[in-house]
This record gives sequence, structure tokens and C-alpha cells, in this order.
Amino acid sequence: MNVPEAAELLSHCTAFDNRQPSEAAAIAWASALHDVPFDTDAKAAVASYYTTPPQNPNERLWILPHHVRTLRTKIRNQRLENFQYEPQPDETIAEYLGRLRGQVKAIASGRIAGPSGQPMLSGGPSKRFIEELEARGFAVGRDVPDSDEESLVDTVRRSGPLGVKCPACAAEIGFPCNNGRATAKHPLGKPLPKPHTARSRAASGETGLSAEQRAAEEQRVREASRRALERLEAEQAIHDAEIVDEEVPRG
Repeated sequence: MNVPEAAELLSHCTAFDNRQPSEAAAIAWASALHDVPFDTDAKAAVASYYTTPPQNPNERLWILPHHVRTLRTKIRNQRLENFQYEPQPDETIAEYLGRLRGQVKAIASGRIAGPSGQPMLSGGPSKRFIEELEARGFAVGRDVPDSDEESLVDTVRRSGPLGVKCPACAAEIGFPCNNGRATAKHPLGKPLPKPHTARSRAASGETGLSAEQRAAEEQRVREASRRALERLEAEQAIHDAEIVDEEVPRG
């Protein structure tokens, strides 16, 4: 923007704020806006500034060069909101940069209308991503509830062995397996660092134990629980002290 163009822009500002432009003001504005073209977007920036009311109703609006620069950039960026460059086949880097600058400049200036709709993502998730989800117990393409209330209707499900009830120690979903030995600190049994093999098989969908094997496992758990209960009762039992009457010898 040169001095005559800055003077014309100041005259445009006069219609809004009744300022008295001068040659010195035109020179100052041209120096501050030397890299900003005098175009319709510069005038639109002035109009946009005076369209917005001040924060303080008693304050007088008075546009400055940095307002013109900022609002002009904002106007041009809004035209590029949904812009997406479409590459050409076998184009070089120089051709790509040239076409990109040309399209951005044409749309930002308003010479060519930019895309009105937001581009949509296409394609589906990668195979590796699907495998990672399924390994964690999630299904790709499942329906997602519209609200948190609907999502909390079903019980919380977990992936892996803790996602099923243990057939060995009867540990519920989400709880670790235990050794079946009740103590004062662990009434249900001490938690195990690893789940029972039967629970891991059940979680992976493998065939469960036979009726005889399940009966033997249940008998083992019951026997372990019985022994643990007896030991706990023995530890907590308090025997009454025996009172022994001793005859005091008479003198």
C-alpha cells in the first residue's frame, strides 16, 4: 500500500469515525501497511471493525493500521476454511508449491469461490488397528449408545481373563483369582498374580472342563476353603484361662 492508497483508505475510515485525515497520517499508514494491498478486503476490514461494538459502551472506536492487517487476514482465512489441495498425478515439488500458492491466493482473494462443505474422511480403519481393538474385547462397527445413561445400562465388561467369571475359584468378573485360603486380611482368599488356567481358557473361548474335571476342581476348592476356615477359626479362638484354686497354708 502506497501513500495515495493509504490516503484513500483513511478517507474510507472517515465515513465511520469522522476523523480528519492528513498527508502525515497517510504517510504513516502507508509505512505501517507497506506489505498490505489496498483492495476490497482492506476496506471490508474497516467495515468489520466498526461493525463490532466496543467492550466499553462509552469508548469511541478508532481504527488503527494493525486492525486493518488483522481483520483483512481473518476475512481471507475464512474463505480458506474448507480448502483442501487436490494433488495432480506425477507432479514435482515445484509444481505442487506453485499450484498450491495459486489456489490459495485465488480462493483467499475471493476470485474463485472456495468449497462450501467440509471434506469428509474416507476409508476404514487399518487391519492392524482392527486387530488391536478386537484383542482388547472391542468390536469394530458396533453400535455406540447416544448417551452415557444408555452406555451404563449393561454391566461393565473387561477384556481378557478378568472379563469372565473364574470356573476354578468363582471370582466374579473384574476381580482377580484367589487361592481359596481365607485369612483375616483376605477373607475371600489371597489374590493371585495370574488368573487360573481354566479362566484363561474360558476367556479365549476354549472348550471347558469335562463334568468329572469340574467336579474334581469344585471338590478341591471346597476342601481348600474348609481347611482355610478351620485354620482361621483356630487362630481367632480364645481359650478361657483355667483358674486353679490353691490352698494357702495356714500358719
